[in-house]
Amino acid sequence: MNYKEFTVKISSDAVENAGEILIAELADFDFESFAEDEYELKAYIPVAHYKVQERSIINFLSVNGYEYKITEINDDVNWNAEWESNFDPIDVNGQCYIRAPFHNDVKGCKYIVTIMPKMSFGTGHHATTHLMIEGIMDSDIKNRSGLDMGSGTGVLAILAVKAGAMWMDAIDIDEWAYENCKENIELNRTSENINVFLGDAGLLAEPGKYDFILANINRNILLADMDKYSVSIKPGGELFLSGFLDIDSEVIRKKAEENGFVFVDEKHRNGWCMLKFKKTI
Repeated sequence: MNYKEFTVKISSDAVENAGEILIAELADFDFESFAEDEYELKAYIPVAHYKVQERSIINFLSVNGYEYKITEINDDVNWNAEWESNFDPIDVNGQCYIRAPFHNDVKGCKYIVTIMPKMSFGTGHHATTHLMIEGIMDSDIKNRSGLDMGSGTGVLAILAVKAGAMWMDAIDIDEWAYENCKENIELNRTSENINVFLGDAGLLAEPGKYDFILANINRNILLADMDKYSVSIKPGGELFLSGFLDIDSEVIRKKAEENGFVFVDEKHRNGWCMLKFKKTI
């Protein structure tokens, strides 16, 4: 698959968490992956999606005064090498260590998840993935069934199984993420416990299938699919939501409560939010 790479200049001095805010704004388009440093953000969108959204994306960047350049990335790029040069291991509260195959393990860490990220979102670097990992580790999911909606690399589904989940479904609409997720569950020897599907929330047809749902996507998709999460989760089941900024937490919470969920907990990191709910009926 060919991608358009947007390199956008950012300034952390001008606005706190400027890169994080820009990621949230671009996620409302069809950008699939991001790489950020202190001075710029790289954002990747499939060429086919870009052709449809080109005018809207360019208008957004221009109106908001962003300086940017666009490069086409062909499918013959060695993404493994690209990520190997940029992907550092992540330590989440000393309990979960997310590493690539070329990193060494850390002794004494409760959970070690191996990820070859390629172009899929979910390495643990982003604040929302970090928050979801904390949510999983703070909850008792042993011998329970779950869904990782918008699974990306599969890191959350893999961690859930390592934390004792009986089985997981992992769903992503992007074919690259779908293939990468399958590769990563093999790397972590969790393939017997994780079912991987290519698609969206339209696949959620069975009522009361899951004990818990993990959905780290973006505000608009979460709002649009909340009713499907409500149908798919068992009474008393837990819903973990992230992928949105703190300023959007109220509208997410309201939508969840309208669909039979009660608020349980929230976590915050670098301007991003994770909300946890329980299904009442």
